[in-house]
Amino acid sequence: MRHSLRRSLALAITAFALALPAAATTDAPGCEGLTPRACLDLAIAAMGGRSRLETVSHIEWQGLGHTLLMEQSYRQAPFLTSYQRYHEWLDFAGGRVRSEQTLTWPQAGGTSPADVSSTLVMTPQGGDYRSGKQSQPLPGSIWHALPEHLQQEPVRLLLTADHAAHLRYAGPEMLHGTLHTNLAFDVDGQTWQLLLDPVTHLPDALQRTRTFDDFWYVWGDVSERIDYDNWILVDGIHYPSTSVEERNGKVWRSTQVLTLTINGSLPAGLFDTSHPRPTGASTVSRWERPFDGKNPVALAPGITLYPGAWNTTLIRQDDGVVVLEAPISPVYTAGLLDWAKQRYPDLPIKAVLTTSDSWPHAAGVREAVARHLPVYALDLNLPLLQRLIDAPHRIHPDDLQRQPASPQWHTVAGRTVIGDGPRRIELYPLRGADTGRQYMVYFPASKLLYASDTLVLDAKSGALYQPELMAEVIQAVERAHLDVRTVF
Repeated sequence: MRHSLRRSLALAITAFALALPAAATTDAPGCEGLTPRACLDLAIAAMGGRSRLETVSHIEWQGLGHTLLMEQSYRQAPFLTSYQRYHEWLDFAGGRVRSEQTLTWPQAGGTSPADVSSTLVMTPQGGDYRSGKQSQPLPGSIWHALPEHLQQEPVRLLLTADHAAHLRYAGPEMLHGTLHTNLAFDVDGQTWQLLLDPVTHLPDALQRTRTFDDFWYVWGDVSERIDYDNWILVDGIHYPSTSVEERNGKVWRSTQVLTLTINGSLPAGLFDTSHPRPTGASTVSRWERPFDGKNPVALAPGITLYPGAWNTTLIRQDDGVVVLEAPISPVYTAGLLDWAKQRYPDLPIKAVLTTSDSWPHAAGVREAVARHLPVYALDLNLPLLQRLIDAPHRIHPDDLQRQPASPQWHTVAGRTVIGDGPRRIELYPLRGADTGRQYMVYFPASKLLYASDTLVLDAKSGALYQPELMAEVIQAVERAHLDVRTVF
């Protein structure tokens, strides 16, 4: 009797459990039971409907924003900030962009205007970059960014997904405390992912892994996410007026749209350009310019400066060559190292010195590591440089990605000597408020000092770009009791 009662109770519990709805386990929250295409249709309807979005031929917007200068900040986080005001016209029908920007730079140091204005015009036929009275043709790599700039504009983003290849569900992701549908699709061989809110169906974020042609070039495959927020209703279209861009998990830029006009008037001559689009424009990064060994400057016996946007120096010692700075990119630094071997064929490269944590100044360290060269780096910069070495470069492989190697770090924590005799080099950390992540290089025999990224002169007035930096160099020289006659 007791056994029969237990069995009946167990059967009843089982039947009740089977009658309960299944737990909410879905790959598409808010789009359960729908195909990826049907889920995208919900998002398009939520933003205002397909017909409204498709009739948007152009927009004009004005706004402001700020950028965290991760590559320029003297002490890393918290980062210095630049501020921007924007006025843009995006012509989707004609594939044209005009972007006017006023940049307020935090490091002007009182010697030059803090505000810098520029205008960029891109059309399928030509493009200009204008600053002041100067107008320059756009680099070849910029042309690759033109269609992308139009494709990822929020008012166009869902139509980009609608026309893309291989629309599919990826694994759902948590955003703002809510599990979002992850709708993936391919654009020009890259995977884009839209995170759709399960209730509103609006796109809350765009994410992808990509390379960049700005200072982030050095990091190779960068994880990017653009969060959309602060939605407004304009002509029946829901539009995110705030966008926050993260790179490698850190907030990098925030932009706020203040006014948005859809299908308004386009002033005559708005997209006129004076520089035609070059035929067969290359998409090679601007950072991959070749090293130019022309116009060397002999600073002292065995010390030769190679001027450029980023200066480099070769130092000949009796037992090898020391390379001072590995900047811009692995491509540029590879040319510099090859030049050193060509100029001094009987001497090995015994050391590479990287004196600053500013990313473009250290971008070529990956090439030095790939060639198994010793690298002298400031103690405070080693964690950043190690992350630089570990950064994946699968999308656009460099030598270190193709042939991984372990770095040979030489830590500069105090006075560090390389070589002996009249060609001896001495390294000294600067340790200033704005120069805490730089070290200087002293040549005792010639009383010559390399002051890292501190000595920048205004081309017109000859004034120091930021006097604080050189004041800290003077303090470091006095602490070390150095006899300096010339600084470069």
